[in-house]
Amino acid sequence: MILGMGPFELIVIVLVVLIIFGPKNLPKLGKSLGQTVKNVREGMEEGSDDKKDEKSEEAAKDAEAEDVVEESADSDADADADASEDAVFCSHCGHKNEAGAEFCSKCGSPLSK
Repeated sequence: MILGMGPFELIVIVLVVLIIFGPKNLPKLGKSLGQTVKNVREGMEEGSDDKKDEKSEEAAKDAEAEDVVEESADSDADADADASEDAVFCSHCGHKNEAGAEFCSKCGSPLSK
């Protein structure tokens, strides 16, 4: 029993397919169906490979960005210390804004005082 169908049901299905498509078109139908399944499998594998590649590229970019931030943070520490006293941080997005600003320059949400 295939998919819960007995031999009689399978014979009926094969006969209906033969009547609809004809014996000359069945090889073409089988070939096109096989190519479609192959293309779908390749697409699924390609998609998963692309996701893995994107994740590894993003991780490499993040690591490079962290290195750059650490290097620039050391050199700008004195300037940031003076500016951070006057800066106001947005509670919504965390963006640093000027001390007199009423709204965040990045997301537009009101700044709490």
